[in-house]
Amino acid sequence: MPSPTPDTPTDEQPSRRGRRKEARPGELIEAALDLFVEKGFAAARVEEIAARAGVSKGTLFLYYGSKEELFKAVVRHSIIDCFAEWNEQFEAWQGSSAELVRMCLNAWWDRIGTTRASGITKLMFSEAQNFPDVVAFYEREVIAPCHSLLRRVLERGLARGEFAIADIDYAIYTLVAPMIFLVLHKHSLGCGAGRMPIDPQRYIAAQAVTLLRGLCVRPAESGQ
Repeated sequence: MPSPTPDTPTDEQPSRRGRRKEARPGELIEAALDLFVEKGFAAARVEEIAARAGVSKGTLFLYYGSKEELFKAVVRHSIIDCFAEWNEQFEAWQGSSAELVRMCLNAWWDRIGTTRASGITKLMFSEAQNFPDVVAFYEREVIAPCHSLLRRVLERGLARGEFAIADIDYAIYTLVAPMIFLVLHKHSLGCGAGRMPIDPQRYIAAQAVTLLRGLCVRPAESGQ
């Protein structure tokens, strides 16, 4: 029996064509993420995405029926897949709720803010009104799970007597807003030649202190 050649598939060595086929969805997602962040949703053309991924436009449509479906796949891969892990971390958390808030802010920055996926936030702010189906998907699959998790964090602090929150619905935005600013700065103000530098770790630490302690001096701290 002849020995298998490099082009002959075996149980241990899948064919080149098979490996290539398995790689295509991932390559398309990576190429699409790059172009969506670089050019925006409207300006990113499927022909460019396919070319950057090294496939034809027809091949792209074999995997994703439209640019909208490809964008959804990008968001699922880059952002939505993180929520399962974050919810598991919440369930296993043994520390204080203040420490949990700090962990949430830093985990979001580490997993999304430092990556190209952080540019999706700016894209949604700038283009969402022109693509209602896309924004409905984003609200349902990203914003709602994010708010749900942060609500659980704040409710934990309330239940344990660690937080005093007047309006939990809007307190969620006090956690979200600083992170939105950070990614918008990264992809807007932070991109220019005369940019205003921000150290993300220092920024997050400062925001956490302000969020958790507030701006007002406590009577005990002021000596009153």
